[in-house]
Amino acid sequence: MLSSGTSPHHNTRLRGRSPAAKDRVRISPPPPTSPLKMDARPLPLLRRRRVLFPLFALALLCFFLFSPTHDLFGLPPALQGLRHISPASISALRFMRPRVDEMHGLLFYAVHQKEGFAHDAPDPTHPLNLSVYADGDPSPDWASRVKHLNSEAPLIVFSKTYCPFSQRAKELILRYDLVPPPKIIEVDLRDDGDFIKAVLTRLTGRNTFPNVILRGKSIGGSDDIAAMHKDGRLRQVFEKAGLQVLADIIDEA
Repeated sequence: MLSSGTSPHHNTRLRGRSPAAKDRVRISPPPPTSPLKMDARPLPLLRRRRVLFPLFALALLCFFLFSPTHDLFGLPPALQGLRHISPASISALRFMRPRVDEMHGLLFYAVHQKEGFAHDAPDPTHPLNLSVYADGDPSPDWASRVKHLNSEAPLIVFSKTYCPFSQRAKELILRYDLVPPPKIIEVDLRDDGDFIKAVLTRLTGRNTFPNVILRGKSIGGSDDIAAMHKDGRLRQVFEKAGLQVLADIIDEA
């Protein structure tokens, strides 16, 4: 007998189908899902930097804040010694690599050679090669010579013994008690005085004495020195060039 609720026509349709048709009727189960796979590719370079830079900055901040050996508001340990350097010494650091020109050759020549060109002197009215001032050295180390000159005699006064303006300038400069002391070149006492005067005139534009040279540059004559002293600038000029002023100079108004 047929069970209630079952149509005989429905059963007849099922019985008349082939096995292949029956397989198509079956609902195949869904394929098994595989676990999610992580992307093995490395992070892009930009994303790495965005992660590493904040971490590095945080580590550096922690070092400065919590390190017991570091002064947050002071100099790094390697530079602690700079706290006691004088202004003159700091200014002298600017002259670590001296520039060499003809003026330095003349200054070295005037300071280290007592007797010079008495005869057969080269024409001083035209630029001269540094070899003229080399004192016979075929390959002088001019950088070392200039460095030594700036250390030994950064201030050089070209003077004449009988000149009242030269005397006044020398007396004023000596009042500052400079270290190192000024080097005085009395041109009229040298056989090469005319040669030195001609070269100085060409290089500095001054043909009178005194001619005060500070680290290879002319800062003027007697009137210029007196004016800077009166205005209170002369001490600053000396200290800026790396000289120490030991005297307690009261500038005259």
